[in-house]
Amino acid sequence: MIELSRRNLFWDLIRKVMAEKRPNINWLDVLWLLFLLGLALIPPLKEIHKQLLYLAFGVTQLLEGWVIAQVPKRGAAYIVLIKIGLSALLINHTGELPINSSYWPIYFLPIVTAAEYFSPWGTLIWTTLASATYWAYLFDPEVRQYEISAESYWLLAIRTLFFYLASMLVNRFALEIRRQTQRYQEVAATLAETNRRLEQAQADARRSERLAALGQLSAGLAHEIRNPLGVIKGSAEMLTQKLAQSNPLATELAGYISTETNRLSALVTRFLDFARPLHADLTPREITEVLDRALNDVAQFWKGAPVQVEKQYQPNLPRVPIDEGLCEQAFVNIIQNGYDAMGANGGGMMRVSAVRARRNTRNGSQEGVEIRIADSGPGIPPELREQIFNPFVTTKKSGVGLGLSIVSKIIDGHHGTIRIEAADIAAGDGAQGPGASFVIFLPAVSETSTVPETSHLVIS
Repeated sequence: MIELSRRNLFWDLIRKVMAEKRPNINWLDVLWLLFLLGLALIPPLKEIHKQLLYLAFGVTQLLEGWVIAQVPKRGAAYIVLIKIGLSALLINHTGELPINSSYWPIYFLPIVTAAEYFSPWGTLIWTTLASATYWAYLFDPEVRQYEISAESYWLLAIRTLFFYLASMLVNRFALEIRRQTQRYQEVAATLAETNRRLEQAQADARRSERLAALGQLSAGLAHEIRNPLGVIKGSAEMLTQKLAQSNPLATELAGYISTETNRLSALVTRFLDFARPLHADLTPREITEVLDRALNDVAQFWKGAPVQVEKQYQPNLPRVPIDEGLCEQAFVNIIQNGYDAMGANGGGMMRVSAVRARRNTRNGSQEGVEIRIADSGPGIPPELREQIFNPFVTTKKSGVGLGLSIVSKIIDGHHGTIRIEAADIAAGDGAQGPGASFVIFLPAVSETSTVPETSHLVIS
């Protein structure tokens, strides 16, 4: 019963190992097993040592992938050593003199295995070790009883050279397969990344289509809303004039109607500015003049906490082809946002700078002006900086998220760029917050440019 139990445990172990190995068996393993089976069927069939050695070779070949998977660093070396040992045993048990055994080609098995897993230098070392175990039979006491002719030494040398030839050919083939596999993996990774980007682009395209449809709907709706708003505003003003001092409460309510109508009209105007194409007349101008006007426009109507403005303009800046009205609108929007952000925190400092800069393009570098509008407010969270220029994305409780979208549309229409960074500007009272810094690049007029003094551009 004990013997039967041991046999059952043994075969359970074999089945478990074979189950783990099964996914790694390939056509080369099958060829090796057929080769070993053919050798086992060659007489003498009843030589038990030879058959057991062939069985050991077959099991080693089947377990090769499993051993290497379990011991990645030294598994291949263990397999080659086992095959060299089995080859030496087979040579030793076949033929009267091992050195004259007809089974000497069995050494190709460990040599080819080494060539499959190791580098060229490693393959040469393993081939030398296998050849040395074969040549070691020359020192067998039985062999030394005979006189070995020079022709026999040359025959051994030829066999050894064939060992090296086979190992180098197989190693070169294996290295080429590894390189091709690596290339396929790189191509597959590139294709996967390309597919991911394509899916992202398709999602962005669908989103753009939805936004375009929403923009068209907003434009039509805003246009239809404007006419009733005009009637409501005119009626409220007439009520204010008619009632005058006779009914103060009605006059106050009519004033509320007029004020809210103006606010709603401004919101409709923003929708229209976002949805419809903008017509720009580009004229080379000094960008600092436009910045100064935008700063004055915001400061003139600002009623909140005090804001200190610091201007840093580099002298002799190149002229920039811009539409003054649209660029001033963009700067006013950014500056107003900074004022609002600092006003909610008791004031602060705004720093506006303009310097000469260059940017890299596909056709080389391009000269222009870099404008930075930074404030000491609470700043914009990093996760929103890439989305803040998208429509309907805002950090304000009462905002609709169209102001910076229009700014981005204007800057892009002028072939410029805009991004957001942290500002880290010290406020007037010494406090320091992350702040927000809008960095705008506008290309300058080239000295060799043939663009006319004024050109018309449609920004869609």
